[in-house]
Formats: sequence, structure tokens, C-alpha cells
Amino acid sequence: QVQLVESGGGLVQPGGSLRLSCAASGSISRIYVMGWYRQAPGKQRELVANIFSSGSTYYADSVKGRFTISRDNAKNTVYLQMSSLKREDTAVYYCNAIIANGLDFWGQGTQVTVSS
Repeated sequence: QVQLVESGGGLVQPGGSLRLSCAASGSISRIYVMGWYRQAPGKQRELVANIFSSGSTYYADSVKGRFTISRDNAKNTVYLQMSSLKREDTAVYYCNAIIANGLDFWGQGTQVTVSS
């Protein structure tokens, strides 16, 4: 089992920045990939970015060049640095972890609102 706790969401103006954090606990050594998803009202949940145990990363086209995913292994934490935020980035952001046997785990979500 893996437990995930997100933090860092909030209200920000267009063009601003936020950093989300996801602290993992439990069977951390079994984690294969961690990522951030988001779900806007009336839309399906979508993958924003993920980072594999190898260190390789993936970004959705909509956030390339604006968002950066990183991790601090000592703190068992994954971050999503979001810059140049747009109104369309408004969503609930969820942290996800997949362990080696394919099981995945989710955090409770954190709201990001981009508005003036």
C-alpha cells in the first residue's frame, strides 16, 4: 500500500506560479512511477506529467515548457512546479503512484484555480 498526500494548491492569477507537493508513505520502494493528473469540471481526468523511477519524465503537450515535475527521494516527495499558469489549468490536481505489480494509488486531490 502507498499513501499519498498532496498540498500546495490555491488561487493564483493568470501568469502566476504554484508548486504542488505529493508526499508518499508506505511501500515506497515498490513505486514504479509517480505522476500528476488533473480533472476540470465536466472533463475527464487527464495525465499532466509523470516521473519514472529511472528519472525519465513525461509531460502533456498542454503543459510542456510551463510545468516541471521533480522528486526528492530523501523526502519521498514529488513536486509539480507550475509556471505561466492559464485559466484552463484550473482543475483538481491528483497525485498518483503505480507500484511494480500495476496497482495504482491516488491522493485526495488539491484545487488549483487560475483567475484574476
